[in-house]
Amino acid sequence: MPEAFIVGAVRTPVGRRKGALSGVHPADLGAHVLRALLERTGADPDAVDDVYFGCVSQLGAQTGNIARTAWLSAGLPQHVPGTTIDRQCGSSQQAVHFAAQAVGSGTADLVVAGGVEVMSLVPIASPMFVGEQAGMGSPYAGDGWRERFGDQEVSQFRGAELIAENWGVSRTDMERFALTSHQRALAAQADGAFDDEISPAFGLAADEGPRADTTLEKMAGLKTLTEDGRLTAAVSSQISDGAAALLIASAEAVRRHGLTPLARVHTMSVVGSDPIRMLTGPIPATEKVLKKAGLSIGEIDLVEINEAFASVVLAWQKEIGADPERVNAFGGAIALGHPLGATGARLMTTLVHQLRRTGGRYGLQTMCEGGGMANAIVLERL
Repeated sequence: MPEAFIVGAVRTPVGRRKGALSGVHPADLGAHVLRALLERTGADPDAVDDVYFGCVSQLGAQTGNIARTAWLSAGLPQHVPGTTIDRQCGSSQQAVHFAAQAVGSGTADLVVAGGVEVMSLVPIASPMFVGEQAGMGSPYAGDGWRERFGDQEVSQFRGAELIAENWGVSRTDMERFALTSHQRALAAQADGAFDDEISPAFGLAADEGPRADTTLEKMAGLKTLTEDGRLTAAVSSQISDGAAALLIASAEAVRRHGLTPLARVHTMSVVGSDPIRMLTGPIPATEKVLKKAGLSIGEIDLVEINEAFASVVLAWQKEIGADPERVNAFGGAIALGHPLGATGARLMTTLVHQLRRTGGRYGLQTMCEGGGMANAIVLERL
């Protein structure tokens, strides 16, 4: 089977809610990383076979197949098609999986995979809430769903609370983890670790999320999201705006276009999990991808697991036994933000660049997803 190589990876800085990127049209934000990706790799846009973009809240400015509108907004060739993917928070990681599968199957040679989300403009779950308000119904109101799951609450917040309870993760545990996320992100910024992966956009050159003034004392003073819960805003991912894109190529495309492989897509997996606890999927997804890869967690040099909530990562660590020093070593979504449809590509962009920067061989990426799913991928640095 043909191998799939990552030959380029770039992202915008991640903007805070109502921050520097909040007024940018999502298609223009996506167009920015598309142009930057092609400029940095030197790839011929005419040779791109397809564009896969993740976007979760497809409403308003984020509808109309934003993979296509972003590509055209970038002034790129109109004969190149595009499609938009919704696998919830894993949408742009799934875009990379689909791109690698297209190349691996021999049906494509050069594919762009990425994602975009401007949550300041289109808030999380907007399509569901707007649809319900307009009398279009709820996704969890069908007879088949009710027969199987009843009318219990289905939300990521409840899932994260259940995980904290089921795995014995305390509020203090989560606050310490969150503080470490900010500290690592700030240290990475100070060290210039993100410089090669970021393309400054619309006047913003660095991630806006990391907070130098965060302390355990401040976190302890926050109200929990529910009356008897453990979660607070401090241990949850930030509402954010951003975009990221990668270029996936076959060996033939690498040779023909003179591209430089950064990493090889080694192994991929995707799983379903309990849709009520919802966010436990990274555990079986990691187990599955490591088994397929013939690797142990100890052989993985760097891990990027999305910090949707601190409880998700801490429960995963308890089950997988990963070295905490290798997990989100440069901060995660609690500090850097989580622009839903862009996060999978943002994490992978960071993983590719940091493997090269640190000299690691294998990198693992996984993330929880709405509906009870998770993607996992192993990359090998070249």
